Amino acid sequence: MTATAADEEVQNSLGVEGIDVRWIMPEGFFEIPMDAENLDETAEQLVQLAREVLPEADFEVQLQWALMVAAHYDSFVEAGVQYAGFCVTEVDGTRCTATVSISMVDLDQRAGPKPVGFLSSSMRHLGLGQVSEIQLPCGPAVSCIGTRKGSLDRSLTASGADEDLLTSFIQVQIPLANGTCVVLEMGSPTAEGWDVFCAMFAGVVKSVRLFDDAGQPLVMPG
Repeated sequence: MTATAADEEVQNSLGVEGIDVRWIMPEGFFEIPMDAENLDETAEQLVQLAREVLPEADFEVQLQWALMVAAHYDSFVEAGVQYAGFCVTEVDGTRCTATVSISMVDLDQRAGPKPVGFLSSSMRHLGLGQVSEIQLPCGPAVSCIGTRKGSLDRSLTASGADEDLLTSFIQVQIPLANGTCVVLEMGSPTAEGWDVFCAMFAGVVKSVRLFDDAGQPLVMPG
């Protein structure tokens, strides 16, 4: 991915309880394998990804990177992650990175007939960030812009020790009529690339389309 819009795009999709969810990711993203049939296949795919991400590093560094990613798989499963990817680019001479994840979660039973209002109220109550109700081509949704603290694994730091990391994020939740919710999130620890990544993520969010089992387009009610 470059600081300008990608020339090519990749269609992704997932099916859940009678609704097919499709979206478009720009080229240039490294996709973390989420559909491997067993641990050996996952490990093999992660090592191959490490070679692509760190082509000039020696195998030990590539292996450490693959193990670091593998350590997050339990949290991916718990969060219902269906897609996870990241990009690395330069913006005004600064090396920047961003991650994008797409998850499927169950809606809270208290959401009722107006789930968008329930979601936005819940996010504001939790103080997650700046919350807005938005309208997408596939239906109404809720967006939240905020920051969260994390840590950078020692294998990726110059100091050789874990380092605190502040990540800015945008999360968009799209409630579906079948009682589930599509959650899209973009996060970046590099402020220099924030505007570029926001524009990219806006394109991904607006590309989301819903279809029924017969392949007919769906739009969720307001």
